[in-house]
Amino acid sequence: MLRETLSAALPDFATTIAGFAGEMVFADAAIVAGYLPIREEADPRALMAALAKRGHRLALPCMAEGKRLVFRAWREGDATQLNVHGIGEPASGGPAVTPELVLVPLLAFDAHGHRLGYGGGYYDRALDRLRAGCRVTAIGIAYAGQEVDALPREPHDHRLDLVVTERGIRHFES
Repeated sequence: MLRETLSAALPDFATTIAGFAGEMVFADAAIVAGYLPIREEADPRALMAALAKRGHRLALPCMAEGKRLVFRAWREGDATQLNVHGIGEPASGGPAVTPELVLVPLLAFDAHGHRLGYGGGYYDRALDRLRAGCRVTAIGIAYAGQEVDALPREPHDHRLDLVVTERGIRHFES
C-alpha cells in the first residue's frame, strides 16, 4: 500500500533517479544488473538506460534451479518474458554474466543499509555467491518514503552499499 501511494505521488521517479547517473562512479564498462519492476516497485529502467549510455553493459536476473538468480546480458529493446513470479527476464536466455553492480528492489531500507526484500532470499544468495568471487556493489532502488528506523536482520542478509531515491544517492559505511 505504501509503495502504491509513493508511486502515484512520484510519477517522475524514474527520470529523476536517472539524473543521478553522472554521480555514480564505477569502473568503465562495469556490468550493471538491473531489474524490470513489478507492481509499484521503484523503477530503475531510466537509470539503467543512463548507465548504458555511459558505457555500462546491462543484465537482468533470471530464475534458476535451487532458488538462484543468474544474471543474463540484456539491452534495452531486447525481448523479455515473464517467469513463474511474473517478473520479466530476457526471452533469449542470453549469456550469463557476472555483474559488478546489482540494482536491488526492496520493500524497505534503514539508515544502516539493511533492506527488507520479499522473503525469498534470492538477492541475498546471489550477493553471497557474487561477493565470494569479487567486489560487487549492491544498490537499492527505492522511494525515500520506504526508509524505516530499523529492520530486523539475519546473518545471511547482505547490506546495501548505497541506495538511490528521488532525493539522491545515499552511501552506507561498511
